[in-house]
Amino acid sequence: MKKIDYFFTDKSDGNVAYHVEDKKENVDKNREKLAKKYNFVLKNLFYMNQVHGNSVQIVDENSPRLKDDCDGIITNNKNLTLMVMVADCIPIIFMDKNKGVIAAVHAGRNSTFQKIVSITANKMINIFSCKPSDIEVVMGPSIGKCCYEVNEELKKIVKTTFGEEFIKGNNIDLQGINTMLLNDIGIVNISSSNICTKCSNKPYFSYRVYKKCGRFAGIVTIK
Repeated sequence: MKKIDYFFTDKSDGNVAYHVEDKKENVDKNREKLAKKYNFVLKNLFYMNQVHGNSVQIVDENSPRLKDDCDGIITNNKNLTLMVMVADCIPIIFMDKNKGVIAAVHAGRNSTFQKIVSITANKMINIFSCKPSDIEVVMGPSIGKCCYEVNEELKKIVKTTFGEEFIKGNNIDLQGINTMLLNDIGIVNISSSNICTKCSNKPYFSYRVYKKCGRFAGIVTIK
């Protein structure tokens, strides 16, 4: 069994994203502090230019540290750290401790509708021979069905593509949709944070609360 470490940062760790309104040196400092706090090698940190799509890329030590146009990254290399950055979207960590394979996935509405979790899981199964029963999935803090209000058109997409059970009034349940998609593949070892980034008053950035907010992260490493 491989040792895999993962964690979710919060506001106390500062903003970890370069693409928001923040100075580069602030983000550099926050990432340096994170590497010390959670004991990973900063130069081995892989992150994405997330575009709300369903492209999932495999990375190794020769890959660029910033993956362009991508919302999921997978590796089976030791000591490489994968990071997904969010502020309401779901940060999802995949782990197979048996095979030693990890993934970090950005599942906002568009990526969820485009079934990014299914694409990630199938790559782990088809490329790295992971068994669905060995894959653990952790969904971090994100906007919950309590607060994720959408328009009629989006509700209709959810109803016709995934089912009416994922609609609650004018709100939709992204965690529920992603859980169902994973269950369909045979992945049942799934845990989902019950912290809503919008209404919980917990220390997480929320785009719906404040558009110019920073980003927190889900981070995972094979040790």
